[in-house]
Amino acid sequence: MPEFRPWRKATAALVLVTSFSAAWSAEAPAGRTALDSALFYQLLVGEMELRNGDPGTAYQVFMDAARRTRDPQLFRRAMDVALQARAGAEALATTRAWREALPTDLDPLRLELQILTALNRLAEAGPPLSALIVATPAAERGGLIAALPRFLERATDKRATAVLLDTALAPYLKGEATRTASVVASGRAWLAANDPDRALGLARDAAAADPSAPGPVLLAMELRAVRPDAEQLVVAYFSRPGAEPALRLAWARVLTAAQRYPESIEQLEAATRQQPDQAAPWLMLGALHLELRHFAEADAALLRYVALAQAQTAPSAPSAPSAQPAVPADMKPAGAAPGPAPASTAAPAAAASSPGSEPKDDDETDADDDTTRPDQGLVQAWLMLAQSAEQRGDFAGAETWLARIEDPQRALEVQTRRAMLMARQGQVDNAVASLRRVPERNADDARAKLVAEAQLLRDVKRMQAAYDVYEQAVRRFPEDIDLLYEQAMVAEKINRIDDMERLLRQVIAMKPDHGHAHNALGYSLADRGQRLPEARDLIRRALELKPGDPFITDSLGWVEFRLGNLDEAERQLRRAWTSRPDTEIGAHLGEVLWALGRQDDARRVWRQALARDSANEVLRETLARLQVGL
Repeated sequence: MPEFRPWRKATAALVLVTSFSAAWSAEAPAGRTALDSALFYQLLVGEMELRNGDPGTAYQVFMDAARRTRDPQLFRRAMDVALQARAGAEALATTRAWREALPTDLDPLRLELQILTALNRLAEAGPPLSALIVATPAAERGGLIAALPRFLERATDKRATAVLLDTALAPYLKGEATRTASVVASGRAWLAANDPDRALGLARDAAAADPSAPGPVLLAMELRAVRPDAEQLVVAYFSRPGAEPALRLAWARVLTAAQRYPESIEQLEAATRQQPDQAAPWLMLGALHLELRHFAEADAALLRYVALAQAQTAPSAPSAPSAQPAVPADMKPAGAAPGPAPASTAAPAAAASSPGSEPKDDDETDADDDTTRPDQGLVQAWLMLAQSAEQRGDFAGAETWLARIEDPQRALEVQTRRAMLMARQGQVDNAVASLRRVPERNADDARAKLVAEAQLLRDVKRMQAAYDVYEQAVRRFPEDIDLLYEQAMVAEKINRIDDMERLLRQVIAMKPDHGHAHNALGYSLADRGQRLPEARDLIRRALELKPGDPFITDSLGWVEFRLGNLDEAERQLRRAWTSRPDTEIGAHLGEVLWALGRQDDARRVWRQALARDSANEVLRETLARLQVGL
């Protein structure tokens, strides 16, 4: 009833002030009197004015109370009111009054910097930035300096931000405890300002001054995407004794993202030798070995992770476990929702460099993979152990691992894995029915179910049925680029080439930087020997968007082969094979070597590829067409 609404607002305001007063009294320093009635009612008036839509009056009330009491909570409340009202000038005035009242408090300096950055008033940020660095205890100053680029990242003028940091950090370039942090912070700021050459120069300076420091190495890892020669700093660091295991994990993630799996495994194995009781590297190591179909190694690493993670989650273990890195998105077990399965778990036809084989773009991957908690890491490990058992034909063993997962939030993943087990045993219709019976909590679940069903059908080579499911999914989620891309990949498998090209061009129109769509279209043209110059242009554009991707490099080698450039084809395919010894890449490299007259070399590569996946269709077709027996 309308006449009671003011009372409701007053009651809500009273609840807020009562809660605030309890916290205010609880956090009051020794010797300060508790909240008196006058201040209590003043705060109540401020909350009521805010509830009644008058933030200006509320702000004045809180500021008056803050100045009288010199209480940081009240200054913060006044600033919050100003920010809610989008009154940037008043918010700044609050932080400055707060600094004046409490000169030793660092919070107002931090908040002033954040507000100035958000308002793009960097010309005013120099004094508070310098004051913050000076006021920070010497033991903490290096950490603060290292964090400044991220602290200021909201500023839109990145070059002005870099200049601001250079000016503020100039006094700290001579101090032994702050020099490296200062140089690296400047490097990060200049990288954000799109000046990678300057950033790399700073990274080199910092590494030369302190070869054991982690900051320059981390900056070099960030730079590698735009300045590949930055990798030399990383390699030099790891060639020294005593490399930090945490940095090895960071570098392993970078290598994994670049699909340089053997090198990533090398770093993870070194990390496990340095710290065998740290769980995180074992999970990543198991995922990578599984992706490469090294089942024995994968099982050993995952079982080691399970033992360590279970010890962490045992009742006697500390309640705040150390952070675990997320398993890379393209390393997740097949059937993980949402999104298509990784190459090693998809249908053989979709497991290499032909259309449909590539992992999703980095910004399209599932962001909800929470393996930072040991219990969720355990779920991932059990899913991967089940996947390993399934791929080895041990269906009972796979079910044993799945039975350990009791998390209702992962029910769809578990049921998807069970459906895959049923399908591999010939019970395809029952498997599909079991997926369709899984309850849907939201639209994401509905999408994940459709993707899982389509993937299952691809696994058992029911490509037309898979296409129909993707078509249904695209009708329901017409703006979903991943679904359009996967539908295009299946269209190619059922020889609906016009549909495939239409869908891929639609993906490119919606997301012009979708490297894998460019590659898929270019590879499809090259594989059919059509419009080869256009195919090469598409693949080269894909490689610009996804530098170093071995599947795209394979496509470039294949189109060069189709164009008759055998030496260039071998160079590109050799690079792809070294980075990712995938069966289909091996099939292509072997064919180029065969055409070059190096039959022994070709057979050697084909045997290695065959050992990885003897059922691969591209390899089998290649050997049959060339009438080669191994």
